[in-house]
Amino acid sequence: MKFMKYAVLFYTSVGIEPYTSDSRPKKVSLWSNLLFWANVINLSVIVFGEVLYLGVAYSDGKFIDAVTVMSYIGFVIVGMSKMFFIWWKKTDLSNLVKELEHIYPTGTAEVEVYRLDSYLRSCSRISITYALLYSVLIWTFNLFSIMQFLVYEKWLKIRVVGQTLPYLMYLPWNVQNNWTYYVLLFCQNFAGHTSASGQISTDLLLCALATQVVMHFDYLAKVVERQELNEDWNENSRFLVKTVQYHQRILRLMDVLNDIFGIPLLLNFMVSTFVICFVGFQMTVGVPPDIMIKLSLFLFSSLSQVYLICHYGQLIADASSSISISAYKQNWHNADIRYRRALVFFIARPQRTTYLKATVFMNVTRSTMTDLLQVSYKFFALLRTMYIK
Repeated sequence: MKFMKYAVLFYTSVGIEPYTSDSRPKKVSLWSNLLFWANVINLSVIVFGEVLYLGVAYSDGKFIDAVTVMSYIGFVIVGMSKMFFIWWKKTDLSNLVKELEHIYPTGTAEVEVYRLDSYLRSCSRISITYALLYSVLIWTFNLFSIMQFLVYEKWLKIRVVGQTLPYLMYLPWNVQNNWTYYVLLFCQNFAGHTSASGQISTDLLLCALATQVVMHFDYLAKVVERQELNEDWNENSRFLVKTVQYHQRILRLMDVLNDIFGIPLLLNFMVSTFVICFVGFQMTVGVPPDIMIKLSLFLFSSLSQVYLICHYGQLIADASSSISISAYKQNWHNADIRYRRALVFFIARPQRTTYLKATVFMNVTRSTMTDLLQVSYKFFALLRTMYIK
């Protein structure tokens, strides 16, 4: 399915087959399994070293280093949780994709009526932009220490940088001028790629699935609004039955979508609240200009991720609510009295807005981002107070 190609690409890079379907049969690959477990084990080892460093930095009173490594740990938690839940929910996701394939528009006429090309272009444009943004972020972090060494020490010769690693982690030995530095450099870059790919792939998958749900909601709203009614109860009732069945099918898809992504989204919002706070705090403690650029990119990427999810949540809410408005715009005054009475019940269901949900605790819309930023600022103010004291 064209909507999912970018998500599948990033899943493949970490050895995950996110789903199987009629158009994508199951593939058993030893290489994919090895790649997946290599990613998981390497990332786990790196984040364990970061957790140890956090404990050491806190006990030594290195407050800024502790905050810095907590932002790295938060980034990893989001990436690992998203990969894990997609791997765990593969069967449900496969069933969801199969159902979407069954109602996917086929033939020139259906493609035009559904405006498939418009939704596909929008999804592809957003997917490419988001994937490039996050790729630039992670490789800026991965290669930053190397670029500092080459530019400041080797080229400009203005300061000694030494062999530093991209991410802070506890090491019981000195890696300077040691072959283990290159091994750790590769492992940290590998871990950074894994964590970023876990986030990019899952976010793009959500983007693709949400776009298709919105497409079906919009199509249903357009069909309902444009239906020409008359006094033939049998004809009108058949139309209403088909409309209700189609609407229920979309609602079932949303239930499955929320079941798959509910917990990862909740974790994403919770951790992102702290990551945004930690990165913002680092930017206010007087860091050099080059570090400020790196942190600005991290902050912008984290905000973009939250906004992307909230944006699609808002699109789903708006599209689901529009069906009741479209039904009211019908020429129902020409229909049989029985149809008018039945239409009241049909209008009532879309008025209960369908939401993208981060479990039962949160309905995701654009206002969710406002709430998240308010909470993040409160923690930021608390951190500043602790740091000053």
